[in-house]
Amino acid sequence: MKKILALILALVMALALVACGGNSNNNTTPPANTNTENQDNNENTEPVKEDKTLQVGYSPFNSKFSPFFSETAYDQDAMSMTQIGLLTSDRTGAIILKGIEGETVNYNGTDYTYYGPADLTINENEDGTVFYDFKLRDDIKFSDGEPVTIDDVIFSMYVLSDPTYDGSSVFFNQPILGMQEYRSGVDTLYNLIVKAGRDNADFTYFTEEEQNAFWAAADEAYVALAQDITDYCMANYADYGAVDVASSAGLWGFELAEGATVEDFAAAIKEAYDDDPLTAMDTEKASMTPSDYFPTLGDYTGKGIQTGDSAPNIEGIQKIDDYNLRVVLTEVDATAIYQLGVTITPMHYYGDKSLYDYDNNKFGFPKGDLTSVRDKTATPMGAGPYKFIKFDKGVINYEANENYFLGCPKTKYVNFVETNSDDQKLNGVVTGTIDITDPSFSTDTVDSIKKNNSNGEVTGDKITTNTVDNLGYGYIGQNAINVSVGGEPGSDASKALRHAFATIFSVYRDTAIDSYYGDRASVINYPISNTSWAAPRPADDGYEVAFSVDVDGNPLYTSDMDANAKYEAALKGALGFFEKAGYTVENGKLTAAPEGAKLEYTFWIPADGTGDHPAFAILTESANALETIGMKLNIKDLTNSSDLWNNLDTRQVEMWAAAWGATVDPDMTQIYFSDVANGPTGNVDKKDPMGGPNQGNSNYMYCIADAELDNQIKAAKASTDQAYRKAIYKACLDIVIDWGCEVPTYQRQNAIIFSTERVNLDTVTPDITTFYGWMAEIQNLEMK
Repeated sequence: MKKILALILALVMALALVACGGNSNNNTTPPANTNTENQDNNENTEPVKEDKTLQVGYSPFNSKFSPFFSETAYDQDAMSMTQIGLLTSDRTGAIILKGIEGETVNYNGTDYTYYGPADLTINENEDGTVFYDFKLRDDIKFSDGEPVTIDDVIFSMYVLSDPTYDGSSVFFNQPILGMQEYRSGVDTLYNLIVKAGRDNADFTYFTEEEQNAFWAAADEAYVALAQDITDYCMANYADYGAVDVASSAGLWGFELAEGATVEDFAAAIKEAYDDDPLTAMDTEKASMTPSDYFPTLGDYTGKGIQTGDSAPNIEGIQKIDDYNLRVVLTEVDATAIYQLGVTITPMHYYGDKSLYDYDNNKFGFPKGDLTSVRDKTATPMGAGPYKFIKFDKGVINYEANENYFLGCPKTKYVNFVETNSDDQKLNGVVTGTIDITDPSFSTDTVDSIKKNNSNGEVTGDKITTNTVDNLGYGYIGQNAINVSVGGEPGSDASKALRHAFATIFSVYRDTAIDSYYGDRASVINYPISNTSWAAPRPADDGYEVAFSVDVDGNPLYTSDMDANAKYEAALKGALGFFEKAGYTVENGKLTAAPEGAKLEYTFWIPADGTGDHPAFAILTESANALETIGMKLNIKDLTNSSDLWNNLDTRQVEMWAAAWGATVDPDMTQIYFSDVANGPTGNVDKKDPMGGPNQGNSNYMYCIADAELDNQIKAAKASTDQAYRKAIYKACLDIVIDWGCEVPTYQRQNAIIFSTERVNLDTVTPDITTFYGWMAEIQNLEMK
């Protein structure tokens, strides 16, 4: 889950801060906590604060509360309490361009006015470049009283652009004029030592002592990692056979001889990752972080070494004056706006003001050395609604920021309290130790909420429940290479083979998802979250139920069919696709497979070895149905989800079930772009061998290599016309469906629960959405 979250956060990091930075109020009144006379500057001259403390229940934190280096959603929320973003967004995730004076947008029949720290003007030029002109408010202060200026914005952008930056933001990947020239010619000490290898004798860029110290620490880290995995498995998976090093390693995906030692396990990990300790630790970590295994890691990953020519500045980041900035892009990129709205961090806190001189290419820290930034990872400070006080014994303490530009919060103290289970979260609200929290919206949780409310509903006298669609969706995947005919993943025969399975999987979605989630999830028909503006809607032209036509394109189902009739129709349809794929069909059964295909496939599903997964019922029913026509589907129920990710990395999985995290923008580069025009890459882990070097980082899972899909993805990204992009993305989704590599399964809901007894619900953010959470207007929230 943390890996998935990291991918999600990589694109939306800048907007995560909107949770506190964005304000929303009915446009007939001035911003909350402001005097009518001061509506233009949103100044709160008479702060109203309560001494009562708001207690918020959270899953455990990782103590990375940095606006630059936070990873998990929980750390992101903890950080965002103290920060503001340069831009804000509305309830649909759309960017607000006029934040200073406010911008009114209708949502669900109500007009809301949104305010932010800046205005943004975008101009596309005839030469293909794009100007992003930011105008910053001139009256914002950080929580320590220091003024916020455009220099703080520039500092923040340069941190995210530094050659040694290794956080989740991809700001440095934007087509900003001069970005690559600035980042070139510099590499980290870590990369240089690892690339040189243990037998290196060239000490041009580092000393022999540094090399020896690194590898000695790396060897200790491998052992620490192996020991942590072993301890974790024996503590949590003893019932599944984890009783020693070898059995624990086996559950983790490593085959070791009986009686193997931790050192043997460490050696196996080292070999599997070509002696790249950071990649090994980041991928295989159990209960600790890479820096726990390798305490001096930051000395190597955080140190930049100049190895060639490097520009002294980023030409496209241009200071106009103390409150105005221009960012120049070399081309239109629809996704760039979500990265340019960076967190406005205090240079005087995270950097060094004495090292800032814009005209002389000094930006608040030594290029290639983010030590001062990393040192503040656990202690955030910014211009957000609250001040971070401390994190101690599982509790983060906050105090209201009287300098918050949208008004001093009405609740003076807030605590984020670690809770280890959904039961603890729910019981905390019932007993009065927690006021707001986010339990998994499972059947057990729903039943418990109803039981505690006297009216037997999810909202009542004890608990109030608010639900929104999750920013992501569930799916079933098929690897195009592993499920193909004749070694040609993109052939009509291979697509037909995958369509045969997809037809069976899809027909059992309704009953399986309803059984697992009830009305807390719905079946979807396109591989995109329903939260996206680009998601096809049933009323749209060309909308179809996924995999609901036969080999000739005719509908498989009619409106008068019951479930059993649909199952029979799906089997008949699947047989047609199998036959098109080249299978021999006799008397309604498969008797022989074409070259490269099989009569038996394996499906991987991380269901804890107990079948606890939304798609598990789909598989059991599908396996039974396929068996009746001569196809065997083995179900591999994994106790450790890492086994799935590790084997997907090396393309060892034929079929699997998982979920994608989505982003504010529906750009499909990450998953479906193959760069086929520059391929093939060849047999490399975590790469589509048919794709090129610039393929999306997750394209290797499906191994779709389609030139038309690549062109459509690029076309959509190169336009800012939403209607045009939606039409292009529909065409992209149709191509993905045509490949048969992904069966969309469900869109589930997330829940936030409030204590009806202690929280003044009239002051909670109205019309909460996926993109506009309860924290969006936390400055207005009051306790009873």
